[in-house]
Amino acid sequence: MGKTEENNDEDMTVEIELTDGSKVECAIVTILTVKEKDYIVLLPLDDEGQSVEGEVWFYGYREDENDPNVEPELFYIEDDDEYEMVADAFDEYLDDEEFELMKDN
Repeated sequence: MGKTEENNDEDMTVEIELTDGSKVECAIVTILTVKEKDYIVLLPLDDEGQSVEGEVWFYGYREDENDPNVEPELFYIEDDDEYEMVADAFDEYLDDEEFELMKDN
C-alpha cells in the first residue's frame, strides 16, 4: 500500500461570481501552465459542499508577482482554441495523476 500524502490544496476554495450575479463556491483542483500562461481548474460545489458530478471549470489565472497578499485574478477564457488547449492539458494532468496513483499501489 502506498503512503498517503497530505495535500493542502484539497481544502482550498474560491468563490466565483457568475454573470447573473449569483455566487458559486468552487474547490481548486489544480493550476496548469499552458504556453507560459497560468490557468486554474475549479470544481463547482453545491450548497452542501459536494462536487457537481463531472463538471470542472477553467479560468485564466494571474497572481500579482509584486504582492503575494493581493487576491489572484481569474478571467474568463473567451477563445475556443485556448479553451481546448487548457482542456487537453487538464486531460493530461488527470492521466498523470491516475498513473501516479497506480504506481503508488
